[in-house]
Amino acid sequence: MKVLLTSSIYPTPEAPLLVGGAEIFARRFAESLRENGDSVEVIRAASKPDQPQEECNGINVYSAPVQNIYPPFTEQRNAGMRGIWHAIEDWQRTAPMVSERIRTFKPDVLHSNNLSGLTTAIWKAAAEHGVPVVHTLHDYYLVCPRCSRFSKGHVCERTCLSCGILTINRKRASHWLSAVVGVSRRILDIHVALGLFTDVPVRTVIRNASTATLEPHPRICSDTEVTFGFIGRLTEEKGVDNLVQAVADVPRKKVRLLIAGRASDTEQQRLKAMAPDARIEFLGFIAPDDFYRQIDVVVAPSIWDDPGPLVVADASAAGKPILGTHFGGMPEVIEHGKTGWITAADPKSLAKSILEIAANPQQISDISYRLANSTNKWTFSDVVAEYRKLFERLPNRGVAP
Repeated sequence: MKVLLTSSIYPTPEAPLLVGGAEIFARRFAESLRENGDSVEVIRAASKPDQPQEECNGINVYSAPVQNIYPPFTEQRNAGMRGIWHAIEDWQRTAPMVSERIRTFKPDVLHSNNLSGLTTAIWKAAAEHGVPVVHTLHDYYLVCPRCSRFSKGHVCERTCLSCGILTINRKRASHWLSAVVGVSRRILDIHVALGLFTDVPVRTVIRNASTATLEPHPRICSDTEVTFGFIGRLTEEKGVDNLVQAVADVPRKKVRLLIAGRASDTEQQRLKAMAPDARIEFLGFIAPDDFYRQIDVVVAPSIWDDPGPLVVADASAAGKPILGTHFGGMPEVIEHGKTGWITAADPKSLAKSILEIAANPQQISDISYRLANSTNKWTFSDVVAEYRKLFERLPNRGVAP
């Protein structure tokens, strides 16, 4: 099978940018397909002018010039400039590099992931060349220019006027798709409720699995102290502030908190000021296995509809129970009391859950042992197999000359 994979970001030695889990998925997926004997090419959004082709682990990676006023994922404080960027993004109609690679590579399917900088024009280009298109929903790009449906500290309950205007064409473009995949039922349902994908032949869910190389680390917790851990981006929607405020209300001798992720000295000081008496340690950017080795319970305190956070899959692979919230895809994959716990996301609820968990270290050990020794794990090989089944059932229209 020949797969043309697109992703806004695809980390390589020459362009190592990482923003979230979608690009980690994209690279692991492309390399897994190649290991299984498939032919794969990748197109990403260029991060600099005249970015050359790069070969990474046997895969040709092409960088499509961004037809906009600045590259995606560039910090832009001017609201007017951001509005212009999103308007151009929404009205994009051509994808020259996609068309050129289809004519040369002749893929059986185009698999699109995050779209910033590439735009839905890639769907049109593929469909017009007779190539079926599968899109995976990792974010809310199709209905929200910020891709998050999160504003002013809260999940957006409805689509605001500006989001409606700046996404009108990308929503309409979904008719070019042969299939759409949600990494959770929640993200797929949100899009369908907003009127998308009504005429897409296949709508399905393929949940994330761990993309990291992790060894299970079942841990016997002491009766006096439990180590909780957070790993990821320290951004508002991830709920780190609520977590730190929660730990501030927990007796110091009961709990310590390890935070892994890039945080400036200023950010660390701000968070520590919220809980001056708590035992909080910042680990910086470390390998996931090193993080999971040190903690007893993972906390994912998201306050937005995080589609399918990889931390849940990674925690399971590492044999660690997870405390998650009711948002996004987490309730679909966390079995309360069996693989972890679900709580409300406010600081008081988090603090209550943390105290209850810390008071029962035997349950932590039992869940950890169960996860580490499970023979029914959902692995990344399973994910790849599900996508290959999906690709194979799509109509083979043949590549137009």
